[in-house]
Amino acid sequence: MKAQQNPNHHSVMLIAFHYPPIQMSSGVHRAVAFSRYLAEHNWDVDVLTVTASTYEQTNNLAAELLPAKVRLIRCKAWDTARDLALKGRYFSWMAQPDRWLSWLPTAVLKGWWKLKPNQLILSTYPIATAHIIGYLLHKLSGNRWIVDLRDPMLQQDYPSDPTRRKIFQWIEQKIVRHASFVMLTSPGAIELYQQRYPDKAADFWRLFPNGYDEKVFAGLTTAPSPPEPRRYTLLHSGTIYPQERDPTAFFTALQQLKQQDPTLPSRLQVVLRASGHDALLRQLIAHYQLADLVELKPAIDYRAAAQEILNADALLLLQAASCNYQTPAKAYEYIRARRPVLVLAPAQSDTSQLMLQSRVACQADLADAAQIAAAITEMLQRLQQQQFDFLDETQIQRFSRTATAALLAEHLQAIHQKDQSS
Repeated sequence: MKAQQNPNHHSVMLIAFHYPPIQMSSGVHRAVAFSRYLAEHNWDVDVLTVTASTYEQTNNLAAELLPAKVRLIRCKAWDTARDLALKGRYFSWMAQPDRWLSWLPTAVLKGWWKLKPNQLILSTYPIATAHIIGYLLHKLSGNRWIVDLRDPMLQQDYPSDPTRRKIFQWIEQKIVRHASFVMLTSPGAIELYQQRYPDKAADFWRLFPNGYDEKVFAGLTTAPSPPEPRRYTLLHSGTIYPQERDPTAFFTALQQLKQQDPTLPSRLQVVLRASGHDALLRQLIAHYQLADLVELKPAIDYRAAAQEILNADALLLLQAASCNYQTPAKAYEYIRARRPVLVLAPAQSDTSQLMLQSRVACQADLADAAQIAAAITEMLQRLQQQQFDFLDETQIQRFSRTATAALLAEHLQAIHQKDQSS
């Protein structure tokens, strides 16, 4: 028999596949920041996630990010492609809506056992299975369900697989029908969903931007700039997806600039840290003859990655037109670092609009090599002349995950008060 919960006590179960000690992109920090802030402000927080052995790469330093007051409910899950395939082959249904379908039964059983009466359920992307788990727990318990969708599940050309697209449509329809509200990270995504579901109330779609986690940057300092002249470092920290962050036009621009000025490698070094697709990038680097300009480096822990961002002369941000309604967490970390940014994304995209507001961006379309070459030239000139004007600390703090988590607490509190008054 389940224990009764004090009706005046605030409680939430966060369903998050990406949670420490996983070693991956900065997206994991959103779930961590939400759980930490709520726990520190007297919320009863359970995190329904997976066992550490589920992750392909882990980092013990990530344990520093775990909130002390949060209770972890870890469930076993298997990667279909890695753990359940026979000689590299498996039935396609075993990886729908993603390769972590095996998490579903263990999480629903354990989550249902641990779920408290009136406890809010909050499922977070980018693993679609998390939302199915949230939906099933909502249906079993009647507890309110909030969906942190982050980015649009369905876009014009995504997902391309017909079966996955149908499943995503089903999940999206369940979300629209049963969730109390949906959280999205960018204004464009909200506009997209308001057009797709015009019958839903405007406040059903709510803006919860990504941001930077100050705990990651705490105690780190920016290295002093060495005297001129010198070789500038342009850093991209994190995954470079072959389609959504296709660097082909960027490499083309570098090749053209190098042909025009053979001294460019002595003035610029591009570092691609933890790309996740090094084999493909090595081929491109060799094809465009950029070995003296572009260097691939392996993944490092969160704190070391943050320190490298602070020490870079400039930072690189890649985002294709298919991601116009998305703003990666990396963008906010770059703003926090107070470093110049070469943002390669369409001018109308949410990412470009955010970065241009930060006053530190040189912008070009990711698919336009000529624009990119001009933006690189502008960036180098502005670096040499120190022409970047950064936001002050108060302005930057608006982009912190703490600010977003505080906003979440307000919205959850409003639901709690509404339930108590009804």
